[in-house]
Amino acid sequence: MPLAQLFALLARLSRKEQLKIIEFLASELAKQEDLANSEPEENHFEMLHNSEEGARQLAQFLEEQKQPQNA
Repeated sequence: MPLAQLFALLARLSRKEQLKIIEFLASELAKQEDLANSEPEENHFEMLHNSEEGARQLAQFLEEQKQPQNA
């Protein structure tokens, strides 16, 4: 399959499916380079999937820190 076709198919996938593919490819590359651990301690897909929520919470915290303290 030509890369252009593959890229078109990948673009149609959901964000979650695209992240799974990224995780798969990273794992495969690590295995090829003999860098893979036997069992990772953390689920990297979960970290990626939850990163938006973490970013939202951090932005909210930083915004609250900018506001003058009423003390």
